[in-house]
Amino acid sequence: MNKKLMGAFLSIFGGVCWGLSGSMGQYLFSYEGMDSKWLVPIRLFLAGVILLVFSLLKHGKKTFSPFQTKKDALLTLAYGIPGVAFSQFLYFLCIQLSNAGIGTILQSTSPVPILIMTCILLRRKPLAKEIISIAMALCGVVLLVTHGDFSNLSVPVSSIIAGVGSAFCITLYNILGEPLLKKYPVEILQGWAFLLGGILMAFLFRPWSYHYVPTPMGLFGIGFVVVVGNVLAFTTYMSGVKLIGPVKSVLFEYSEPVTAAIITTGLLGNTFTIWDALGMVLIFFMLIGLSGKHSRYGD
Repeated sequence: MNKKLMGAFLSIFGGVCWGLSGSMGQYLFSYEGMDSKWLVPIRLFLAGVILLVFSLLKHGKKTFSPFQTKKDALLTLAYGIPGVAFSQFLYFLCIQLSNAGIGTILQSTSPVPILIMTCILLRRKPLAKEIISIAMALCGVVLLVTHGDFSNLSVPVSSIIAGVGSAFCITLYNILGEPLLKKYPVEILQGWAFLLGGILMAFLFRPWSYHYVPTPMGLFGIGFVVVVGNVLAFTTYMSGVKLIGPVKSVLFEYSEPVTAAIITTGLLGNTFTIWDALGMVLIFFMLIGLSGKHSRYGD
């Protein structure tokens, strides 16, 4: 029971940190003039350096152990780059194109692609309650992106694509991360994921070519999303995954969109309608349906 409670607490805390980080990201994009292609490579790289220095001090040469075998090295690269790094970029791109509330909610639909991949790998049909859960998730997303006006989208299509893409990347790192976490400490895996993802995205997006100079508040925001949104959020959430599994962790991670909705509505002036609330409730029930005790999708 203590293990389950600790796993739940770590997953919730990680979700809260992501919600705070997403809200700060919206502030940086809206008021500090930052671009996700500039921010994310710097954010990932700095977080990677911090965690790997910590890992070297704590674990020494064990920090390089994920690369001692070809299989684990490839798994670590897949976990870190198309999983962790691209989930972060697409998440912040979605926020830049819409807002933190939409970004966090679309991320929370990640159990749907996890279910789809599970059915494909196990060559089985989805259960009736799983189909109902997916339908609720789709209805919830529709309500969020239309605000109940089905004749018009309230957010750009590009932000929806980015948010859904982030959910698929979250699926990837949740599935790939579980076997790796049984062998290596969280901080080692996250450190390499951030560092390698940051280096790759720096070459892709060339942040030095933007000639952007952040203000003091901008520098504080960068530090906040690095420490709170990367170092704290990922390490605590993945520690929760290690204790209670990816499916149950995703359920507790719902603290992320709730945190983002409260902050962006109260401090950044986002609108929050009854349709948004209903959409969040439907997605929450989707998470419950896919994390049920008797679901073949569950742990």
